Amino acid sequence: MDARAIIATVRQGGTPAAEDLAQFCTGLASGAVSDAQAGAFAMAVCLNGLSEEGRVALTLGMRDSGEVLSWDLPGPVLDKHSTGGVGDPVSLILAPALAACDVYVPMVSGRGLGHTGGTLDKLESIPGLDTGVSADAFRQITREVGCAIVSATGDIAPADKRLYAVRDVTATVDSVDLICASILSKKLAAGLDGMVLDVKAGSGAFMKTPDEARALAAALTSTANGAGTPTAALITDMNQPLAPSLGNALEVATCLDVLSGNRAAAPRLHDLTVALCARIMALGGTPEDAATARISKAIASGAAMERFAAMVRAMGGPRDISDDWTTQLPQAPVQRDVPAPTSGTVAAIDGEALGLTVVALGGGRRVESDRINPAVGLSDVAELGRNVSVGDALCTVHAANDTAAEAAIRAVQGAITIGPAAPTPDLIHDRIDP
Repeated sequence: MDARAIIATVRQGGTPAAEDLAQFCTGLASGAVSDAQAGAFAMAVCLNGLSEEGRVALTLGMRDSGEVLSWDLPGPVLDKHSTGGVGDPVSLILAPALAACDVYVPMVSGRGLGHTGGTLDKLESIPGLDTGVSADAFRQITREVGCAIVSATGDIAPADKRLYAVRDVTATVDSVDLICASILSKKLAAGLDGMVLDVKAGSGAFMKTPDEARALAAALTSTANGAGTPTAALITDMNQPLAPSLGNALEVATCLDVLSGNRAAAPRLHDLTVALCARIMALGGTPEDAATARISKAIASGAAMERFAAMVRAMGGPRDISDDWTTQLPQAPVQRDVPAPTSGTVAAIDGEALGLTVVALGGGRRVESDRINPAVGLSDVAELGRNVSVGDALCTVHAANDTAAEAAIRAVQGAITIGPAAPTPDLIHDRIDP
């Protein structure tokens, strides 16, 4: 394989042959492709794109760069993936809720990317929990608990793991082809019976408009269905954070609050999770209305919390996280309210700016070697349509020191527009069925 020739083909607007892309993925996994070549390839794809044939070939090449799992379980094996947003910890509620409804969820997740948080980083804010389990442990936890949320090990889509890290630090995140291949290579490697995609649109998403999100959803669903995995998509709103908290431990705390039966802690987060679960279960054969009722009951009754706690224990976390998460999760030493600079209505929120504020606080990575501070972030973020007076809290900053808190306060004030009332977007914009 000559990686340079493959990069040159994409740079010139062409599509490499499927076997060439497969070899490039093998090189990503083995190290034969250098970091510089991986970055150049990602930039060429970001600028020029791939054909649908090339996107499928890249996806399958990344899938086949490692082990492709198969399952023999007494229930459907289903999963969901979000294209990324801010304050979006759906997976932490969705996986145990589905497990409580006799669905098996082997979820291979990712870390923070750009301004968006990562499911693995959120989970690892729980003391002792390790998402880097072996393939055998992944199988065992899924079989015994019903769900497992893990990182892509060296055995699962290793080419994606390598390219994913390069994209985060080379400004090549927002490419439909690369997003599509990254998501589906891991999901298809997990041996699923079906999948639902949560494709975000809005200021806090990679796709800023519903039309862009529909294009991505169409690419994802056509590729996944073409590969033999029944896949649907919901196009959902990210013009404001889904949960009122941004930051790893803060989002985990919100999820645990919801899992304890408190829908009021994050109504939009709860309702979207239920909708996604119901759509997933419909792919597994359960009528969607019946699935909605069953999932809602699993969350309200505490059954989903029991599954989450069992998963945490199996992955090395505390045995009693469901009983006492408020003292076990890390907390930042500096907590400061962000005062509203003027009176009016919260009319717009720049979600990307809020996400980057969390990164600047230490809650995300600017380069691959950065270590995340799990305690920092924003909580009690004002939702669209809230009326505020001068000095009212727009949110609370959780920071490592006063200097970082002051910078975050200024950034949040710049990210939240206060003015005349504006219509609040619907939570779900559209859906794409298989």
